[in-house]
Amino acid sequence: MTSKSSNTGGIIHKIVSEQLADGTIIETVLTPATQTTFLAIYKDGNTCVDSSYIKASGEKVEPIKASNNLIKHGVVNFAERPEAYESIEQLINDIQTYIYRYVDISDHFRKIASYYILLTWVYDAFNELPYLRLRGDFGSGKTRALFVIGSLCNKAFFASGASTVSPIFHTLDTFRGTLIFDEADFRFSDEKSELVKIFNNGNVRGFPLLRTAMTAKREFDPQAFNVYGPKVVAMRKAFDDSALESRFLTEEMGQHRMRHDIPINLPDIQKDEARLLRNQLLMYRFKTLHGIKIDVSLVDSSLSPRLNQILVPLLSIIHDESLRNDIREAVRSFDQKLYAERSSSVEAGVLEILQSIYNTGLDRAISISDITTAFTERFANEYDRPVTARVVGGILRKRLRLLTYKSHGVYVLPITEKAKVAELCIRYGVMDRKDENDPVLGRLGDMGTCSTGIE
Repeated sequence: MTSKSSNTGGIIHKIVSEQLADGTIIETVLTPATQTTFLAIYKDGNTCVDSSYIKASGEKVEPIKASNNLIKHGVVNFAERPEAYESIEQLINDIQTYIYRYVDISDHFRKIASYYILLTWVYDAFNELPYLRLRGDFGSGKTRALFVIGSLCNKAFFASGASTVSPIFHTLDTFRGTLIFDEADFRFSDEKSELVKIFNNGNVRGFPLLRTAMTAKREFDPQAFNVYGPKVVAMRKAFDDSALESRFLTEEMGQHRMRHDIPINLPDIQKDEARLLRNQLLMYRFKTLHGIKIDVSLVDSSLSPRLNQILVPLLSIIHDESLRNDIREAVRSFDQKLYAERSSSVEAGVLEILQSIYNTGLDRAISISDITTAFTERFANEYDRPVTARVVGGILRKRLRLLTYKSHGVYVLPITEKAKVAELCIRYGVMDRKDENDPVLGRLGDMGTCSTGIE
């Protein structure tokens, strides 16, 4: 953050949030009545609110001023002060009650959203995160749900599709909070591409966006912007990129008649309720941040590596095993959809042929022409033009990333690629993951050369 000299000659640093080596946690808070920012400090189990804090090194830190344009216009939400809560279970119940009062979403997703709100307050304990999404047509209630849920998130930053992308990554880098983004369906492809970069880079720590600025001397000055953090999105459609789609936990909005007790307009008391819950959530952060860690036992081998990567952080803060299973089942459909799409591709057809050849007990290299002949015999009727050995060779090398080489004048697929083929068969839905110990294709757990890591 920014720095300035004090009257005594020392340097004062303006901060939003900081964790110190001795375990002290410092967070900026905002008093709405006076529009003044302070620092909430948690140290050795005690909390206090002050206008500044002096570290053991003598460095003085102060909160970012409330005159900051984004704070002044309510674009970024802060807690007012840390407040005690009865228990984590009661805090979750209070969050669910608050959401239920103003938003009509499924019971299942309301639970997920409640825990996701908790996750936003301790997200810096993890290296990967999922995103939360509300998807539906206009009038489906997605914007209301976005606002109500976003009002409880950690340092929520509200933006919409009408915003340009540049201030979004600047704000994320400055406040390190939760992006609450409405109408993420950009009209223009270049803007959508920039937004996709934020989403692609923003769920894994250590992948900042790089931008080049011009100095006063007209020299190029590359800068890195940290966009890692939780994100809650409302949109009408889906992203084209399947890899990006897999990062979202999604609620489909507008698929049933809205409850009659949902207020058409949010009452003023909603802001007070949200502020109280944010205060309690700040205390939750203070009390739990240092004790939260990834629970590797929650990895589900039946899910893809990508889904496990984004789910385990959320599951690690959930102690309700039935809800954990519900969340796994909710995202399992994405894996099934992805497998279905891959299993109908030409790559899957080639893998199916390779699997059938290996099932005969073959333990030598296979010529590309033999693979092509078998492929044509089985799938020729599904294509308008002949599939040549050159096409099959290109699929093996460029799409499946399998090694081929020339032997005695013909191109062959070596037997050393058999392990990769086995794992690709699972990846493309040709072979079920539960059959990974297939005696013909070999035990997948021993296949150190498999290339099925996260895309």
